[in-house]
Amino acid sequence: MSDLLPPDDRTTLLPPLGETGWAAVPDRDAIRKVMKFRNFSEAWGFMSRAALVAEKLNHHPEWRNVYNVVDVTLSTHDCHGLSKLDIELAQAMDKLAGTADVQRDHGAPVMSLCEIRARKA
Repeated sequence: MSDLLPPDDRTTLLPPLGETGWAAVPDRDAIRKVMKFRNFSEAWGFMSRAALVAEKLNHHPEWRNVYNVVDVTLSTHDCHGLSKLDIELAQAMDKLAGTADVQRDHGAPVMSLCEIRARKA
């Protein structure tokens, strides 16, 4: 079982993740990041590589994929909040995401390229 992330670790480890686009999830001890890739293939490739890391850590993300968008939430279910596993997986995902765009406003609607194109038509 994992332990909740101690206050000192939260102070030192979470701000650098915030700089890369991870943000707190309201009403939950979790972090979220929305990444937009150039196309579905890049998004799927990211998810495949991230899945291999998650499997090695035995720590699996909550995520959603629509075409070029991957929306990830990290929290450790057995301790009901953030743990060091979430930090490690977030850091690995940041490296794997490469040049993906990050949607920093989590209050804004998340739209894939397909949805954007459909609205323009």
